Amino acid sequence: MALGQDLRASISIGDRPIGMDELRRAWARPLRVQLSQAVRTRIGESRRILDRLASGPDAVYGVNTGVGQLCRQRIPQDQLARLQHNLIVSHAVGVGPPMPAELVRWMIWFKLEALARGFSGIQPTVTECLCALLNADCLPVVPNRGSLGASGDLAPLAHLALPLIGLGAASFEGAVLPGAEALRRAGIQPVSLGPKDGLALINGTQFMTAYAAAIAVRAAKLARLADVAAAMSLEALRGSVRPFDQALIELRPHPGALAVAENIRSMMRDSQIVPSHANCGKVQDPYSLRCVPQVHGACRDALTHATDTVLREINSVTDNPVIFESGAVSGGNFHGEPIALVTDYLAMALTEWGNVSERRTYLLLSGHDGLPTLLLRDTGINSGLMLPQYTAAALLNECKVLSHPAATDSIPTSLGQEDHVSMGAQSVLKCWQIIENAETILAVELFCAAQALDFRAPLRAGRGPAAAHECLRRHVSHADTDRVFGDDLRTVLRLVQSDEILDAVEAAVGTLH
Repeated sequence: MALGQDLRASISIGDRPIGMDELRRAWARPLRVQLSQAVRTRIGESRRILDRLASGPDAVYGVNTGVGQLCRQRIPQDQLARLQHNLIVSHAVGVGPPMPAELVRWMIWFKLEALARGFSGIQPTVTECLCALLNADCLPVVPNRGSLGASGDLAPLAHLALPLIGLGAASFEGAVLPGAEALRRAGIQPVSLGPKDGLALINGTQFMTAYAAAIAVRAAKLARLADVAAAMSLEALRGSVRPFDQALIELRPHPGALAVAENIRSMMRDSQIVPSHANCGKVQDPYSLRCVPQVHGACRDALTHATDTVLREINSVTDNPVIFESGAVSGGNFHGEPIALVTDYLAMALTEWGNVSERRTYLLLSGHDGLPTLLLRDTGINSGLMLPQYTAAALLNECKVLSHPAATDSIPTSLGQEDHVSMGAQSVLKCWQIIENAETILAVELFCAAQALDFRAPLRAGRGPAAAHECLRRHVSHADTDRVFGDDLRTVLRLVQSDEILDAVEAAVGTLH
């Protein structure tokens, strides 16, 4: 099927820094990319410097020397191109399932952004071929296991590069094909590698940053939906709004907590439920309600730190060696420690969003403050919403296991030359699974909170919870008896992963933080 122009996100490579707005617009869409003349000039000038260095007498790592532990071995001039070919084929040892297409697109995009800075010495024909792959949506098949996040993501990037030289495999128009055949059908000519081209393609953190950037986009949405779910549960459980008071939160002014409390206050406006229990005598709510600003807020602050790091990484040069006018400099810009640490941190934050959400779900089912136990009137013959909480608990357990850090478990490689590696690829893969689990845990809370709010009628919830409740009820009806609740959860999860709930809430209360 031909790709419609309106489906694509148009990107001018290397002309300005990538920000979150651009990532959000480009997520899960085919890309149309172009290189400006200024970028082409930078790439060409860097290549001219590289050609001069390659033909000179000095040793340049990975250009006229071997790589890794073989860095002291000089390569004859007539074998420089063969070295680059061999680097790609020898490093393409990835295993496991293929990366999702959305992430392969971003991996190519971020590789192009790094090369476009003009410090890699790559041939312009190689960057043009990468652009052609994106524009045709001809996507290399990249196994998702095998990177150490050390000299960058060597194995995944090698698989990304294989189709450029007519090897490997790529998906095109719905079919997975041999690399050469995919290029032929897409009308793309394979490239002939020269000095450093292979090394420039496989050095870098683009596998890690593709995952990490996508997680940041999804987590930004999850942060706001978590506040929506908490507001719905707060209303359904007839909780107090006093813990969200601005003066109280400003006494401990963490940015995330301030934003969360303001979101809740905004969403609870015009609530008929809150004043209905103003003099109930209850002193304090459980922590999962009372401490929403502190818990959600801390998670948001972790997300902010992670997002800032990921954006900085996307807009960086992560190649080695780096080509300056004065010569080549071998360094460690490829080391994935920045991404490894922040995605380990973000994995814990996402787990905590899920953790506190599951506790609110438990409260909703417990017969709290007049709600029917398990959120059905007639239990016994009906099990009610007992089992959705089981699903949330099972996924939460997995999140907790996956929250163990990967970055602290370096294993030396390359016979000791690479004696400390980041394991950032494992960090992002764990974090990817955690955010998928967290979205489902949140869907369970939204499903249960909507059911609970039905029992507070005819009193109307605040503007935000009411809008979310109405949105959910357009897709999932109230349950009077047992049914296939798994179908309902899949529907709610689709809403969580779309913008529909947030759009409905923000139409009612304004933009959430």
